[in-house]
Amino acid sequence: MDKVTLQVFANHARAAAENMAYTLYRTAHSTFVKETEDFTVQLVDATGGVFAVPMDLGATWYPGLNYGKAIGMIDGYEPGDVGFTNDPYSGFLATHAPDLHMWKPIFHEGRLLCFACGHIHNTDMGGAVPASLSRTLTEIHQEGIRFPPMKIYEKGVMNEQLMRVMMTNVRKPEQNLGDFKAFIGALNTGERKVRAMVEKFGADAFIEGVKGLQNYAEHQARELLRSMPDGTYFFSDYNDEDSANGNPCRLALTLTIKGDSATLDFTGSDPQLTSALNVPTGSNPHHTLLLVGVYYVLCTLNPQILLNIGLVRPFTCIAPEGTVLNPTFPAAVGMRSLTCARLRSLIFGAFGMAIPERMPAAPAGTSSIMNIMTTDNRTKRTVLAAINPVVGGAGGMPHRDGTNGSGADGAYLKNTPIEITESEVPIEMVRYGLLPDSGGAGRWRGGLATVMEFRVFAPNTRITARNRDRCRFRPWGILGGQPGKPSDFMLNPGRPNEKHLGVADLATMEPGDLLHIHSPGGGGRGPAHERPVELVLQDVERGYVTPEGAAEEYGVVIAGGVLDEAATMARRQAMKDALTGEHFDLGPERRAYEAVWCRESYAALTEILSALPVHWRFFVKSKLFAMHRVPGAGGAGLRAAFERLRETVPGLA
Repeated sequence: MDKVTLQVFANHARAAAENMAYTLYRTAHSTFVKETEDFTVQLVDATGGVFAVPMDLGATWYPGLNYGKAIGMIDGYEPGDVGFTNDPYSGFLATHAPDLHMWKPIFHEGRLLCFACGHIHNTDMGGAVPASLSRTLTEIHQEGIRFPPMKIYEKGVMNEQLMRVMMTNVRKPEQNLGDFKAFIGALNTGERKVRAMVEKFGADAFIEGVKGLQNYAEHQARELLRSMPDGTYFFSDYNDEDSANGNPCRLALTLTIKGDSATLDFTGSDPQLTSALNVPTGSNPHHTLLLVGVYYVLCTLNPQILLNIGLVRPFTCIAPEGTVLNPTFPAAVGMRSLTCARLRSLIFGAFGMAIPERMPAAPAGTSSIMNIMTTDNRTKRTVLAAINPVVGGAGGMPHRDGTNGSGADGAYLKNTPIEITESEVPIEMVRYGLLPDSGGAGRWRGGLATVMEFRVFAPNTRITARNRDRCRFRPWGILGGQPGKPSDFMLNPGRPNEKHLGVADLATMEPGDLLHIHSPGGGGRGPAHERPVELVLQDVERGYVTPEGAAEEYGVVIAGGVLDEAATMARRQAMKDALTGEHFDLGPERRAYEAVWCRESYAALTEILSALPVHWRFFVKSKLFAMHRVPGAGGAGLRAAFERLRETVPGLA
């Protein structure tokens, strides 16, 4: 297919996906789908490889997803069939239980051309907690009802018994059923649009066009890799906590770029956890969850790049089995989105070493999805709803400030207007906006954090705030920029019964209680003393930066509402003299932590744990963390601690 025809075909394919997305968006029932837009729609080829996604609506994680394994777990397809699954361990398609994936085969004259498919994030799929997800859960069985790949429609007829089982096990069946029907409508829209494309181009040209789109996306990705210097680049980052034990969860990446291909080796990442932060990838070297950060990098460097499965071909991922990025059954995985957020920052950091002149600082790296289960005092009915995603700022860019309150890696999650929230949920919103001084200082400032406060009026109101993180380890700054401010989560701030919740994601509130949450800010890029004074003054005028923050972090001194030029010059010179020249500013908390848990210590830990059976690894890690607290002890100190542990723990020897 020539380039002009291929571009026309690409436009039609994207339009078909956009129409699917609008059908779902306009007819869904739950706030999480119709407002937050936590859904995807796609067209995939007959083998399950994505060739078209929408750009205007929905989540942006899945252009490299392969439905092939799940599709193959069903014997035979006929017109009118619809397959579905939400089981993270069956085909490794659904990546936590609330994500319901469905796919519908599309035929032409008896020939299977492709599938219309996608997923919706159900507000609830049953399980131990409202909304099904919490980092406190320890196994997949606690995270809601699961369905392996099977047909929910056969020859156009719904399996009513199967649907009844699902609706019996969820807290708000009317929401799930409404979203399900909207999803079926989107699949039917995709089928109609594909038939129109076949009528326009012909069946053979359609198949050729699909392959052409995937091959061209691969070509675009390889062209970008060729523009980067060959080399090996190491970076690591952390989730604040790995479990109730409270130790950090480390992710490590060795990025190797060679010509037009790259390897992402995640060896050195922590063992699979006894919490729900695990990412189920099934040893797939091209699993889309491992490559989401790569998609963001590629799209930043080439905004015209095609989004489809061709993007994954130049990349090979190594995620050892039994680690947080490749857990074994029945590890809990419901909070994989938190770890995926850190994965994106991890990948940005590695590419930030390879091509620093083209990469931003760290985004906030967390988007707390706020869900509430309460009772409406007027109707006496239980309400379960998603309130809002509390998303942090983007990192400072090479050419501009980071976006406020909409971190680059979480911007697809739309906020819900306060008026809609208060009309559907019996709470009072007290504050919702941007948090001053939260963005990392830099030549280009990090985006500001989002802050939200609300009051409840019914007893035993339960809150789940999934993806709580970055209370300890801040989003890093780059090339002299400072890290963003950390997040916080607290009950009744300023009152005698004030309680800091940190990264906890469950809270119970009583009538009159007030909940405060704010996200992290994005990291800054470039030295803060190089930021033009007029931009700092503009930030102060807009309320983005306080006068105190302007003086402390930017060296811009304001006295009596007027710029003090002499004091500003002196303060900025002192800031310039104090620069260390380090590539990243990781924040004081991480510097203190890595004085003990340095790269050498982690190398020894990886060596020790990889030699143990999977079920021993997290236990041994936790014990070694309790024993290994001496700065500078390094790998030798850790190995000595392990030998002492072997002598005292039955079965470990």
